[in-house]
Amino acid sequence: MLKIGNIEMKNQVVLAPMAGVCNPAFRLIAKEFGTGLVCAEMVSGKAIVHGNQRTREMLFVDEREKPLSLQIWGGDRESLVEAARIVDKETNADIIDINMGCPVPKVTKCDAGARWLLDPNKIYEMVSAVVEAVEKPVTVKMRIGWDNEHIYVVENALAVERAGGSAVSVHGRTREQLYTGTADWSHIKNVKEAVSIPVIGNGDVSSPEDARRMLDETGCDGVMIGRAALGNPWMLYRTIQYLSSGQLPPDPNAEEKIRVAVLHMDRLIALKNETVAVREMRKHLAWYLKGLKGSARIKDVIMEGTKRDEMVGILENFVEQLKMEGNLESEPVIAGNAS
Repeated sequence: MLKIGNIEMKNQVVLAPMAGVCNPAFRLIAKEFGTGLVCAEMVSGKAIVHGNQRTREMLFVDEREKPLSLQIWGGDRESLVEAARIVDKETNADIIDINMGCPVPKVTKCDAGARWLLDPNKIYEMVSAVVEAVEKPVTVKMRIGWDNEHIYVVENALAVERAGGSAVSVHGRTREQLYTGTADWSHIKNVKEAVSIPVIGNGDVSSPEDARRMLDETGCDGVMIGRAALGNPWMLYRTIQYLSSGQLPPDPNAEEKIRVAVLHMDRLIALKNETVAVREMRKHLAWYLKGLKGSARIKDVIMEGTKRDEMVGILENFVEQLKMEGNLESEPVIAGNAS
């Protein structure tokens, strides 16, 4: 099993820290579907230190989500260390993760995120400063390099290990690739062979079979799933089942997808207000509907929705229509205890 510091996971499947997605509403569903470790979306270290109200709300952890990793980012040593102290002492997160892979300019121009990939010495300095300041295990999520000419992933991972980091997650793309092209898993294998701390592989894990292949090809200790779980927590559940038993549970039917989508929306409304939550749920609902026969006709309507009951009505009518047309598989695949 995957173990980070003194935190032991019940399996090798990790939900990636996706910005704008991995709030407590979605993380709790991922946990109920069996995910070994869930990661919160990245939070600015400076915003934590400045006590920004919205930022502090992003540090909320539901006890049912644990074990949970909370990710921070920043290029300024003093504020990053202070933010880590706050996460360490004032939240019930289990692990503090440092972002070293975010490719967006607003982060890299602050000498943060993927910018660190160019300087193993900076990585050592920053990670060791955080490790010294906190009691919780410290991990790093990185990409393989800045671009194809600057791939220092093994040196960078060794710097994390020397600095006292408890694990490293490696996304098999460069900063320049963003989310295009193909993830190069050979670099994950190289990191695993170079360090003794746990290595979590990330990138192009789109199916349970991909997860099995990543573990076999790279020898990594855990598999991080990101975009494949959007609107599809069953991907997490099916991967866990496949890795443990070799059995591949069927995909959920439309009725179960809509049930969990509504649960997700209601949890988001409980966290935020209805107006904000429903607007935010539009993209999630489009993801939940992906692949369902006839869903294109209601996606446009959903993108205009502003009320919870209005959204639920549209979704329930869609399921009823599928039943009438005979396009609803009879048996839903109930996973976890999401309710």
